[in-house]
Amino acid sequence: MRRTIANSVYAGTVVEEGELTVEVKKTGGASRFEKIVKMIEESEKLKSGLESKAEHLADRLVPYTLAGTALTYALTRNVTKTLSVLMVDFSCALKLAMPISVLSAIREAGQHKVTVKGGRYLEAVAEAQTIVFDKTGTLTKAKPTVVKVESFNGQNPDELLRIAACLEEHFPHSMAKAVVEAAQAKNLQHEEMHSKVEYIVAHGISTRIEGKHVVIGSHHFVFEDEQCTIPEGKQELFDSLPEEYSHLYMAIENSLAAVICIEDPLREEAPEVIKALHDAGLNKIVMMTGDSERTARAIAARVGVDEYYSEVLPEDKAAFIEKEKAAGRKVIMIGDGINDSPALSAADVGIAISDGAEIAREIADITVGADDLYQVVMLRRLSELLMKRIHRNYRFIVGFNSALIALGVTGVLMPTTSAMLHNTSTLAISLKSMQNLL
Repeated sequence: MRRTIANSVYAGTVVEEGELTVEVKKTGGASRFEKIVKMIEESEKLKSGLESKAEHLADRLVPYTLAGTALTYALTRNVTKTLSVLMVDFSCALKLAMPISVLSAIREAGQHKVTVKGGRYLEAVAEAQTIVFDKTGTLTKAKPTVVKVESFNGQNPDELLRIAACLEEHFPHSMAKAVVEAAQAKNLQHEEMHSKVEYIVAHGISTRIEGKHVVIGSHHFVFEDEQCTIPEGKQELFDSLPEEYSHLYMAIENSLAAVICIEDPLREEAPEVIKALHDAGLNKIVMMTGDSERTARAIAARVGVDEYYSEVLPEDKAAFIEKEKAAGRKVIMIGDGINDSPALSAADVGIAISDGAEIAREIADITVGADDLYQVVMLRRLSELLMKRIHRNYRFIVGFNSALIALGVTGVLMPTTSAMLHNTSTLAISLKSMQNLL
């Protein structure tokens, strides 16, 4: 929802254009009581569906157990047989084994440097059919480097790089950091020489230098939003820009001044990870990027994704995810930047790369700490094994305890024996649920 002057704002509100001044009137969640309430509320919301189902089943079975006890006494008038029903209960095992299984899986994920905020997200990972990757910093390494600066206005490339670094030092993105580091490597001084900087999320930067309007950012921002043009006689040079690089466009007075070619190296494991995810049952793997069509096409071909979308905005990513969810598909979103935050929030499971923006890690449901995409494959496998364990536990608990009740009612087992077997099985299945899945 759009916020304007005098409106309240909350955590997650994003400034898309211009600047924002916020007055803090009251901080929420500060008291110990509020923190306890929040913790309890969150623990309930983060339970997996199967975990909640098991708890509800255990609660629903209590009246049937009591009714069975009464019926047994009414039919047999035998106190021993009646007690055999009371000595066996489904609640203990169901309410212990399921949460233990989930907590054990979360612990095991942590051993692989993956932080999971709740069991429901592991369940969603196991059920997901669509996975969406952001490109920069996710499928590619988070260490892009400037390869060259192509001048379109006759100025020295180093001077253009100096101007770009002066602007990009205000931009919280790995591409911007690459420009600043390239200027530093060439010992180019880029002290503040511009007026007020206007930062447009997922687009670029607009300012004035020596009275001239300067913009730097994506193809969409520079050529479509700002209506900049390519200088006369430079179209052929523009068309020959190498496709394998990401391009950052800078225009002065609405005329293209430079294109900064940035190598955004693909992660070595990316193609194999995409193949492994296909093998793991994810039948729609999508790449979304703010880069140009030709750069996106080149990367998508190398990685092997099913679909790719170029020059997308944060709202485009979120809209795609909402569309997939409306079609009845569970969706995983993997990203690392501020631009990915709306999509991470919209997805059934948002996975953030640990080197990414802090807001992305805060919003994400799962954070991958290792610099390795194979952790996503591991997470899928772990989640599937967890679901199998929960189903197996569920079948065993219901089947075994039902058999104990039947044997007690028919007089085969004494109540003390039924109670011992019931408690032993509860302990055994709980210990079994603590074992590593992988």
